[in-house]
Amino acid sequence: MILGDVWSWFTTEANWRGPNGVPTRLEQHVVLSGESLGIALVVALPIALTLGHLGRGGFIAINISNIGRAVPSLALLVFVAQVFSTLGTTPALVALVALAIPPVMTNAYVGIRSVDRDVVEAARGMGMTGGQILRQVEIPLAVPLIMAGVRTAAVQVVATATLAALVASGGLGRYIVDGFGTQRYDEVYAGAILVALLALGTELLGGVVQRALSPAPLRSQVRMRPGAARPAPTGAEAVTATGPAS
Repeated sequence: MILGDVWSWFTTEANWRGPNGVPTRLEQHVVLSGESLGIALVVALPIALTLGHLGRGGFIAINISNIGRAVPSLALLVFVAQVFSTLGTTPALVALVALAIPPVMTNAYVGIRSVDRDVVEAARGMGMTGGQILRQVEIPLAVPLIMAGVRTAAVQVVATATLAALVASGGLGRYIVDGFGTQRYDEVYAGAILVALLALGTELLGGVVQRALSPAPLRSQVRMRPGAARPAPTGAEAVTATGPAS
């Protein structure tokens, strides 16, 4: 039975030691995925945040970045390997960065543009500069959408990094590729299970980070600059501040 063979594979000590052991392959997979996501964040976030703040050029930037979604990851991986005339980490890294950029850029841009314009205008009326509005108002309020894009990109990269084994890179995908090559299907299933668990763990971790960074109701309010005139309370705020009228 295949389930028994897979269980035997996981309980074999030799599969957990050495350069082909699970800890080593897991580290390779995580490092490749982390580097790809990190580069994508460095490239996409500044562009998306700036264009979202300015309200110009977003349509062009997002559509250009979405080209990465239109091209199949495997085709992009092979194409990059041919362009660089090399195998290993480099073509895998380029392909994964191209895969991660679209969700990061799209969500960051939409998140900034979705911030209530009245809040932005109120911050501008308080004397905040454009950079201060972006850092202190727009980004904190857009964090849920921004993190949703990062979370999506992270899961996609972790899952797709499995294909890196096809260009002689490391990672958990080696178990699948090597297993097919040697017709050891217990190794193929074990590799698929490990990739699925890592992707699931990435999704759960992303959810925790997203909730931790999302602003609480009080944090979402525009902070007054020291010395700025505070607007007079109205409605329920006035009742809370002064007490009910007698």
